[in-house]
Amino acid sequence: MDPYTIFNWGLLALTFVLLIVIGYLTSRYITKDSEGGFLVAGRSLGPFVAAGTIVATGFSGWGFIGSPGVTYKFGAIEVLGNFFFAPAMMIAVLYFARFLQSRALEMGSNTIPEYVAQSHGGGTMGRVLQGVAGIITILLLLVFLTSQIKAVGLLGAEWLDIELGTSATLMISVIIIYTMLGGLAAVAWTDTVMVCGMAVAAVLIMIQIFTSVDLTAWQSSLNSIDPELLNPTTGAHYGDSVGTVFLVLPYAFLFSAVLPYMAIRFLAMKPGIKFHKVGVYVAILGALLSLIPIVGLYMRMQFPELEDPDRAMPMYLEHFMHPAIQGLITLFILFAMKSTANSLLHTVASATSHDLRLALFGEHHSDHGALTINRIAVVILGIVGLLMMLYAPPFMLSWLGILGSGTLMASMIGPVFISTFWQGSGWGALTAMIVGFCTSGYMMLFMEVGWLIGPLTGCAVSSACYVGVSLLTDRTRTGAETDATNLTGTSST
Repeated sequence: MDPYTIFNWGLLALTFVLLIVIGYLTSRYITKDSEGGFLVAGRSLGPFVAAGTIVATGFSGWGFIGSPGVTYKFGAIEVLGNFFFAPAMMIAVLYFARFLQSRALEMGSNTIPEYVAQSHGGGTMGRVLQGVAGIITILLLLVFLTSQIKAVGLLGAEWLDIELGTSATLMISVIIIYTMLGGLAAVAWTDTVMVCGMAVAAVLIMIQIFTSVDLTAWQSSLNSIDPELLNPTTGAHYGDSVGTVFLVLPYAFLFSAVLPYMAIRFLAMKPGIKFHKVGVYVAILGALLSLIPIVGLYMRMQFPELEDPDRAMPMYLEHFMHPAIQGLITLFILFAMKSTANSLLHTVASATSHDLRLALFGEHHSDHGALTINRIAVVILGIVGLLMMLYAPPFMLSWLGILGSGTLMASMIGPVFISTFWQGSGWGALTAMIVGFCTSGYMMLFMEVGWLIGPLTGCAVSSACYVGVSLLTDRTRTGAETDATNLTGTSST
């Protein structure tokens, strides 16, 4: 191996040790409350850690690999679209997280499917809702997890000069270890370390770009290649109209507020947390990471004939960064990909070991027994995700990720988002999940409607079903209200 490859292996070994140590240290949250500690970090996340894990998971590898590639192909419209994620996440923190956290804390919800069940009355219908929500979460996030494992495996293989299978196995193994040790607390703290590295990478990249190019010459060069790059007349991959890019804002908001692997962060925050502090940190970190797609425009000027746009970032690092800095930034990009992969793995394992268990058996194991089941689920589902990646047919990483996350968002919008402000019935929640799943999934798989139209249409139809069916059926009181009514009745008697 050449010296820089040895350097890369050394960096990787040091970070693996760091991540596993964090996993070990955060296991103390589990000892205080075995299942709650594993599932929601003992509700211990402070403002900076909460913001760090939200931003790291939200931007992920898409921010460093996918978005520069899309910007290379379609131009500045993707830079604008990517910038909407930071304000959308901040809005979700400031104007939604408090409501979700307070209701979940009152009911004792430890997962989003459990929140859906408890907020719609519990009992037999609650078990059905928790089971259906858990199954949908597992199916769709396993699809997403497969794409993330492949993405991190591909980048690691190129960086370390090893085979894809070896790289993917190495990366998912360390994720399994620290997630199994510390649960959501380990995921959140490792995400925070990762997002700091991602922010440093963004600053280094922007310094290199803007100190090496004349802006006027840059603009002239891009206009000579294709005037659509800076002055688009369509929404490109977002839709026919330029205005469709603004759909990214509601999409990103719902992405942050509804998806189980994102919304679980709100449940894990400390009671009484200052949400405005979380919002400020989210805005700063998100704004830094929103600059990354500019790499695509820079590379379109420098190398206008790349056959594969997704090679924009790797080619940029290879040609414009010192090998040592290239290795460091590649490590940070791996961090970005891992931050989503570990969140997906934790959420899928929680849905399997907690939600399906309660839906099927309706009983709690001992704390020790439940924790053992949680940890076994992490190992098994991590291996399943790896095998799915190794034996799946070729697929487009970005599209597969949106298929999983967008369809899950359409399934959950009614029972998670709308129910926080307007309580529907159990039948409304069940109908909304099934209709959202089918609508978004069908449009993504069988219709040419762009990447956002399918999930957002699914969200609209699912929301209408939630409200409409709830109005036609008796809206079920929450578990807390039911308990209060029973207690009052008992006292009167």
